Amino acid sequence: MFFYYFRKEKIKRRVLAEIKQLKDKKGFIRAGLPRFNRLFGRDSLISAWQLLDENSGICQATLEILSQYQGKVFNNEKEEEPGKIIHETDLEKSHHPAGFYPFPYYGSIDSTPLFLIVFAFYFKKTKDIKFLDYHWENILRAINWIEEYGDKDKDLFLEYQRKNEKGLFHQGWKDGFEDHLKIEPPVAIVEAQGYQYLALKEISELAKIKKDFDLEKKLINRAKILKEKFNERFWMPDKKFYCLALNGKKEQRKAITSNPGHLLFTGIIDENKVAPVVKRLFQDDLWTPFGIRTHSKLEPDFDPKSYHLGSVWPHDNWIIAQGLKKLGYKKEYQKIKNALLRAYKELGFIPELYGTIDGKILKISQACYPQAWASGALLNFLLTPLERSGFLTGLVG
Repeated sequence: MFFYYFRKEKIKRRVLAEIKQLKDKKGFIRAGLPRFNRLFGRDSLISAWQLLDENSGICQATLEILSQYQGKVFNNEKEEEPGKIIHETDLEKSHHPAGFYPFPYYGSIDSTPLFLIVFAFYFKKTKDIKFLDYHWENILRAINWIEEYGDKDKDLFLEYQRKNEKGLFHQGWKDGFEDHLKIEPPVAIVEAQGYQYLALKEISELAKIKKDFDLEKKLINRAKILKEKFNERFWMPDKKFYCLALNGKKEQRKAITSNPGHLLFTGIIDENKVAPVVKRLFQDDLWTPFGIRTHSKLEPDFDPKSYHLGSVWPHDNWIIAQGLKKLGYKKEYQKIKNALLRAYKELGFIPELYGTIDGKILKISQACYPQAWASGALLNFLLTPLERSGFLTGLVG
């Protein structure tokens, strides 16, 4: 407790400085240093969400620039499709630093539903009807992408399969150029279905405000059927947990991972499945003193130092914590908050990811620092409601 109360201000100032370091002149937050010092759809949206209560201008700037880069045509090299939100781009360069693909690159299954979710969160916070009206067509195009291109086989699930052989093989947040998740495409990754569900629900409310009642009804109906199908197809009754994904044959990839924890804030989980999911996340094969692992140590491919197969990511834990808080799991929310503070205390900073072995924290050399959604997670945890007024003043001009 001494650490929390007497070093809290110092930690806040440090992570604020990290976020300022990553702030682009256009107002959005770049993903991280040294390898990701540019605009990422997923990362920038989650960072904007983390900072929304402190400074809504960051969120507005992020939504604005992502709207500008929203997909307009079909381009397999860029994996661009009409209405799709980018995976990443550099405002000053035309290609990935390693030459993998041209910018802007659109290989992300979740940036589009996250765009819709964060847009709805922004509107709830600000009631900025002028901004909503100005970008309503961007919202409609994103919804159309979900229905027409994100769900190509019309089974209601969002699926990805790369079109550029040099592009990302996996295109959820645990992305990568190789098949490290061992899932045959097209891949319906679990958390993207929850994001889609919440996006449908949130935009249906905005459609009501816009008096587009046909759209409201359509989105509510899709969400209802999606929830039913999702809980039928992704649930593993023997494990009382959701699978990592469905593969191209609609078979479950049965690994135990942190991914289903992202579902908690979305509302897609059947009520009778919430408690088992929460309980499973805190069992010893996933839970550590420094947060929830990405991958169970009981899985045959577990590696505590792996990027996605056993390490701990602060932003991953923060998203899980948002669902715990929303559903009233205050004790579990506090456990994650304390775990990230403990990680900060041990490392002296909060990186993109870290490992844990035998209850001890391990630095991972490939981890970036500062990383926007890691710093944003810690800052969000530290600021109380009374402190959420003006603390980030000046971050966005």
